[in-house]
Amino acid sequence: MSRLKGKIAIITGATSGIGKATALLFADEGADLVLTGRRVGLGERVQGEARARGVRCVFVEADHARAEDCQKVVDVALREFGRIDILFNNAGIVTNGTAETTEESIWNDTLALNVTAVWRMSKLILPVMKKQGKGVIVNNGSDWSVVAGKNAFPYVVSKGAVGMMTKAMALDFAQEGIRVNAVCPGDTFVDRWLEKGYFEQSDPVILEEAKREASAYIPMGRFGQPEEIARAVLFLASDDSSFVTGHLLLVDGGNTAQ
Repeated sequence: MSRLKGKIAIITGATSGIGKATALLFADEGADLVLTGRRVGLGERVQGEARARGVRCVFVEADHARAEDCQKVVDVALREFGRIDILFNNAGIVTNGTAETTEESIWNDTLALNVTAVWRMSKLILPVMKKQGKGVIVNNGSDWSVVAGKNAFPYVVSKGAVGMMTKAMALDFAQEGIRVNAVCPGDTFVDRWLEKGYFEQSDPVILEEAKREASAYIPMGRFGQPEEIARAVLFLASDDSSFVTGHLLLVDGGNTAQ
């Protein structure tokens, strides 16, 4: 349980779901952490859980759609730890609509957080990693980075962009010792149900409804769990994937194999 011992990792959008699960798994593996998010109370709670695992952890309130907040996060990481070994670009939003029905404000908000923020955080951190001679960037894509879905036009476009951004950065910086990959989750239980306003995962009625819905279209018959996605992120962030770059790792229960 020490695959990330001595590493400094930034995880954006770490207050819940995949971000939180990844933060705690990274802490278990020995990484010191800079966590970000807009919900301070939840962020400080995750910070406390990470510190209880024996690592150093700082939470930074940040909206990654804002350039100044991205800079603030990098500044804090360098001031507190002096280096950045891993960036997990996890922060993002899910939006719906078609090309016809999507309002311009929704389009702008989706691209600002799902695409521009990923580029902006990477742009700020790449010089640090180049100077170190080594680093890893993991982007949070989606199964919709490789296939499209209905009535999710702005989200699909944004995640498709993340996929190609990942490949382009991987090629540009491979000889600098920097690996860039993306984890591409399918429907993940907590995130999907938080969207619908359900905050209690243990409610048996919700669990049964989720199970029925998932079995209708996911080959494995269920939604993913955040911890399952986190383990894929760990693989991409650690030396276990030392010869992997430019890869989109699907973790979707077989959804895109159909």
